[in-house]
Amino acid sequence: MAGRLDRAGRLISADPELESLQREAGSSLGQPLALPQIAAVAELARKLRTAVSRPALAASTDHDIELWVNATPEGEEVALSIEGWTVRAAAGPRLAAILGGGVETETGGARNEWAADEELRIISLSPDLAELLGVDADSVAGQPLTRVVRLEEDENGEMPLISALAARRGFSGQHARSRTDEDREVILSGEVVTGADNSFAGFRGSVQSSGVAPAPVRSRAAAFDHALDEVLRSPLDRIIESAERIVERADGPLRSDYASYGNDIAAAARHLLSVLTSMSEEPVQAQRSIDLTALVAEAVVMLDSSAEAQRVTIKSEASGQLAARGEERAVIQILVNLMGNAIRHSPPGGTIRLILGRIGGTASVSVCDEGPGVAAEDQQRIFERFERAQSRGAGTGLGLAISRRLARSMGGDVTLDSAPGEGARFTLRLPAA
Repeated sequence: MAGRLDRAGRLISADPELESLQREAGSSLGQPLALPQIAAVAELARKLRTAVSRPALAASTDHDIELWVNATPEGEEVALSIEGWTVRAAAGPRLAAILGGGVETETGGARNEWAADEELRIISLSPDLAELLGVDADSVAGQPLTRVVRLEEDENGEMPLISALAARRGFSGQHARSRTDEDREVILSGEVVTGADNSFAGFRGSVQSSGVAPAPVRSRAAAFDHALDEVLRSPLDRIIESAERIVERADGPLRSDYASYGNDIAAAARHLLSVLTSMSEEPVQAQRSIDLTALVAEAVVMLDSSAEAQRVTIKSEASGQLAARGEERAVIQILVNLMGNAIRHSPPGGTIRLILGRIGGTASVSVCDEGPGVAAEDQQRIFERFERAQSRGAGTGLGLAISRRLARSMGGDVTLDSAPGEGARFTLRLPAA
């Protein structure tokens, strides 16, 4: 089954089945597509300027139809290809099913609905939910869900939505706050949506308002760090042990160049283990004088191969010693995070500049890249856990959050100066020694 929409979202051609659904919805050819979930997929494809495939539900007069919608932008039009016509009993009330709006729960409260794809980009928000969150449902389509709400950790330091995304399973109890109004707290739940080939295609779920005050931020962060320590420490210990066996050729003869790789693996694992330990302990006390110039040089050595693989040049504009107060392990981790982030977002042939300086009682290192930059509305969000400036690409969304936390624990900070298309300048500031 196929159809085509013009730039205004009007259904200008359709196979008989799609045209019949359009007429049952009270519209006709040449008029705006009256099937909201199909129209939402088409609008998402138009905004992203790329083909999009998503599940959708169409309501007929006496039953519902589950569909798989493929929407492909072609110039100013969008071509629709619809598969998987599955009839099921009508959900009630009919108006709520058609609009995707709130339905009444057993307790009488509004149940708002949302849908997101496999990268947590918004497919649709019901009108009631958009109003609750203080956003326009049409304008946020295609944006990351985390641009609309800020996810919060539970008492165990976990984020149910993030865990469910990794495990490709349903979830409930994800607390979040509207980014337009921090006082608006909601609880998300969702079920997995699968594609025509049974692959994971995202979530469809509901949202409830919450009057429950969140746990203190410090306790949630401490619980998260403890869980992270438990998850990573044992595997890192095994990596170090295995790497040392490679170096010692404990399992038999091995070429020298291969054996030397074991040293690199063990060194990197020990570095990560030391960082993990520093994260899990009390905040770092900046009581020691360190040389930022030397630590920058060490970080550059650690990232040389990554930069070379991306055809990116790192240039340090350091001259002489720059003394600061801090903790070496924490500072190295911050620099590796900031420089690694710059490498990932730099274009091939780009240059990353490292600028060191001292102003008054502050010593600083700035990492400047030539990447796409960060929009003003995202510059605070990306310092939160599991947040990224872009929904696509590598990265867990932890590096900047960890860097800022470590810097502040030493009496400093990590800040960002950026604009779209102008690259990004992340600056680590520490008390000067």
